[in-house]
Amino acid sequence: MAVVRRGDEMLASLGSDPSDGREFYRLLGGGVDFGETGEQALRREFREELGAELDDVRSLGVVENIFTWNAAPGHEVVLMFSARLRDAGLYDRDDLVVLDSGDPVGWVPLADVRSGRILLFPEGPHLEA
Repeated sequence: MAVVRRGDEMLASLGSDPSDGREFYRLLGGGVDFGETGEQALRREFREELGAELDDVRSLGVVENIFTWNAAPGHEVVLMFSARLRDAGLYDRDDLVVLDSGDPVGWVPLADVRSGRILLFPEGPHLEA
């Protein structure tokens, strides 16, 4: 997953838990395919999800995320990166969507995340990157 910043905002997709309707944002990225490095997977996922290329990809470390989704426990190990979108025009857009699902993608104010007004996953120190 990648932390992509626009000032004091982060790029994330909007979702909701089917069991209770709780809305949240999730950083963009996805699974690593066999034979890929984490960075290669991140670049592929951004091409698939947004049609976007990344620059200045930098590792931020690993986050272990234990969560509840659809009333069931979940556990994932997330490789976290910071990155910059190559297409500067994407920073001006507020109408992005995940290409294969149509899920809205937005710029989430970090002040709202810090205050608890907006849920952003995975949680962790990478949010200060």
